[in-house]
Amino acid sequence: MGYTALYRKYRPMNFEEVVGQEHITRTLKNQIMASRVGHAYLFNGGRGTGKTSSAKILARAVNCLNPQEGEPCNECEICKSALAGTLTDIVEMDAASNNSVEDIRSIREEVNFLPTKAKYRVYIIDEVHMLSTGAFNALLKTLEEPPEHVKFILATTEPQKLPPTILSRCQRFDFKKIGKEYIKQRLEYICKENQIEITNEALELIAILAEGALRDALSILERCMQENTQKIDEDIVKDLVGIPKLTYIYEITKSIIEKNVENAIQNTNKVLEEGKDVNALLLEIIKFIKDVLILKISSKIDIYSQEEQEYMKSISEEISKEQLMHLIYELSELQNDLKWSTQKTILLEAGIIKLCSENNIDSNVEERINKIEKYIKNNQVSVNRIPNNLNNTINIQKKEEETKPVFSNNIIQKPKEIKKEPLEKNTNINLEPEKFWPKVVNELKDEGKIVLYTNLINTKATKISDMTIGIEFLNGMTAFGKTVLEKPENKKEIELLVSKACHQEMNIKYITAPQADRIITQEEKLQNLAKESDIPFSITD
Repeated sequence: MGYTALYRKYRPMNFEEVVGQEHITRTLKNQIMASRVGHAYLFNGGRGTGKTSSAKILARAVNCLNPQEGEPCNECEICKSALAGTLTDIVEMDAASNNSVEDIRSIREEVNFLPTKAKYRVYIIDEVHMLSTGAFNALLKTLEEPPEHVKFILATTEPQKLPPTILSRCQRFDFKKIGKEYIKQRLEYICKENQIEITNEALELIAILAEGALRDALSILERCMQENTQKIDEDIVKDLVGIPKLTYIYEITKSIIEKNVENAIQNTNKVLEEGKDVNALLLEIIKFIKDVLILKISSKIDIYSQEEQEYMKSISEEISKEQLMHLIYELSELQNDLKWSTQKTILLEAGIIKLCSENNIDSNVEERINKIEKYIKNNQVSVNRIPNNLNNTINIQKKEEETKPVFSNNIIQKPKEIKKEPLEKNTNINLEPEKFWPKVVNELKDEGKIVLYTNLINTKATKISDMTIGIEFLNGMTAFGKTVLEKPENKKEIELLVSKACHQEMNIKYITAPQADRIITQEEKLQNLAKESDIPFSITD
């Protein structure tokens, strides 16, 4: 007899052997013992959680000649035929490859015939969400009112793709992810049966890598068994699944925190030279930083050895919880960018260099503050006449940057204290938006904000109230222009410039002129830009 894969060799033979799904197997056994088995079941859950195995056991149990407390005996003629795959009354169908209307119509024709040997004809339809719309419609009537000798067991990983009419006609059982301890116990049993020597750390790692799927755990174990080693340890498992050694992950993370670009890139290249996947490396870095954060909060994490936890504690003492979360968000964003990139290595190295940058100040905030200070200097405006909201913005933004902990030689430097000076509120301001609005629009152009400038060149400003300026669009607002101008950051930018011009906090409101009912085309938009600006260009088809 040929070789049999572990997940097939150790497939559960009865409900008692189904791991981690006691809430389902208990109900099914009670239904069988009470002779109250339904006509249609839906088994839903992730891969490797026991859906198909439970369906096979249920199919044997309802037909078993000598059932034992809701379990199939696996010894009678019916059970042996079902296990051998020769019982024609139990039909297994893969909906991924048999998803047409004709396939379901053949079932509709077969259900009218009585079973040949067994009490019930049982149809197990796996990956049922792959059926076409026509196939679902063909199945619907049979599923609703099948003959008494027919049972349906549907299995799927994506129940949301099933029509509500199908869902409502089935008893639904949700298979949950199998717990790490259940997987570990099952692996220990299988290793003992096959006389395989394996370390506890390796079992723990396989159980974690399986992510709740016992079949995946058995596949990993099977690959490790083929290494012909006397003992399976953690390093063998990591090498087979492509996980970088924790030493490298630790060094890369430590280098990022200490802003050591050279060391971070060197260790990254070492990992990639060993043939590890870029995505796997980045995922392990994110997981490691997450675990450092958890260790910093709870002071305990089980999946690492005592020595590894000491390394992680040394890192956690050099960085705050907020900074660890910032690193996780930044690396997760980099992970999303890698999905669409053909140059993953370059993008990864660039992302690490960015995180190792010593410049912790937000360039946009710094640039914005510099522009305001430049405006004050050039226009000789008294500090006390600057609007309160602008001063608050400057103070808050500067305070946020200056109060960030600074890492220098692994020592956290104490942030500088900011003394807040009281500001006098400006009163009796004469608002003349008709005069200052053209300057505001031109200032957007000078600052390089061409998109905002383009959408505001044919507008005028009017006073609505002492606190609100209306921006009137004489030729109407395009759909694109509305999207751009209503963005919170763009609207805030315009309000900032208007507030500077008025020397007090102001709000803005967009107004469409009554005569402007049509939408301006993109060509007209470009022509207006050419007319208002000094940039020579022409529009061609």
